[in-house]
Amino acid sequence: MPAHAHDLHGNAPDQAPVALLLIDVINDLAFAGGKTLLKQALPMAKRLAALKKRAAQCGMPRIYVNDNFGRWQSDFPHVLRHCLGTTSYGKPLATLLRPAEDDYFVLKPKHSGFYSTTLDLLLQALGVHTLILTGIAGNICVLFTANDAYMREYALVIPADCVASKTSRENQDALRLMQTVLKADTRPSTALDLPHLLAPQRP
Repeated sequence: MPAHAHDLHGNAPDQAPVALLLIDVINDLAFAGGKTLLKQALPMAKRLAALKKRAAQCGMPRIYVNDNFGRWQSDFPHVLRHCLGTTSYGKPLATLLRPAEDDYFVLKPKHSGFYSTTLDLLLQALGVHTLILTGIAGNICVLFTANDAYMREYALVIPADCVASKTSRENQDALRLMQTVLKADTRPSTALDLPHLLAPQRP
């Protein structure tokens, strides 16, 4: 179990055993296959928006774990403005899943949300031991993040209806792998009892 840090100099005021991670959902999709991914991701984003709303209502931290698209002089607000631009393929996703003021965010340079980022430190400060992983693409960045989380002994919940890849088959293959190898709970978001997940677990 990850060590618990009681304070991060006031920068992580929440305390919760579970956090919702939204992986690469603020995305301009400006790459080969971006339009194809959008077709899979848009229905997923609607379900994820509902899950995020439920998480906020029960006090669960929401963390955007987002690629910097190689823009090393950028920051998350800049990425958001760019993806909300009129020429961005990903504008519908960014509009549906626009972060709130009390959400957290971590920018990542590579596929995994843990690689060369502050994510692990933030999770420790929040007291998190279970992660709900969502976003795109299921067979790339969600999978890489799940793998690194599993090696750090986080319990994983990866709702099958809140993850999308370029094709349904690629998504199902990734979910099957995460379920069997990483012991992830892949029940759909509508079947998740968030207050129960947040409740203190008996020894």
